[in-house]
Amino acid sequence: MEYSPIVQELIQSLRQLPSVGSRSAERYALFLLESPPEVSERLARALLEVKSKIQPCQQCCFFSESPICPICADQSRDTKLWCIVEKPHDVLKIEKTGAFKGLYHVLGGRLSPIEGVAPEDLTIDLLKKRVEENPPDEIVIALSADVEGETTSLFIAQLLKGMPIKISRPATGLPAGGGLEFADSVTLGFALNGRRQIS
Repeated sequence: MEYSPIVQELIQSLRQLPSVGSRSAERYALFLLESPPEVSERLARALLEVKSKIQPCQQCCFFSESPICPICADQSRDTKLWCIVEKPHDVLKIEKTGAFKGLYHVLGGRLSPIEGVAPEDLTIDLLKKRVEENPPDEIVIALSADVEGETTSLFIAQLLKGMPIKISRPATGLPAGGGLEFADSVTLGFALNGRRQIS
């Protein structure tokens, strides 16, 4: 016996969430069916509210309830130091470290000719406009160290070539507490290239 079409639609909708397979989606659907109505109503209200009230910041494209996000509006931030990231959740990861006090720019993805992602599909034009209007002293390109991330980083560096802006990348390499025996050759290579002087 199969679930009714309405329940099947709920399961298929839940399967669209990241890392949710068919069994997890079915489990979530059954939980919602067996829970008091207020549980589903609260979830539905939260989904509708977040889709209607959260928008990209007009400056950096991070999530915001107002035209300008709290980070861009914070006058204590270093406006001459920017960090370019792929997705809004990358901003949250960096913010949790407490190590970065500048501004951000969210690209909305990475260049990927295979997947059909071109510069016009990202917020690169907005980035260029921001730089021209209020150039920073340094831009940290914090994209992943894979082919798409490297391609996007090189594209942005080329775009900003000739401007008096320092372009940098976060150091990558060995994790804290990790030994050389656990590092692959690529990671070890990054660690050696990103070495810093200690004496």
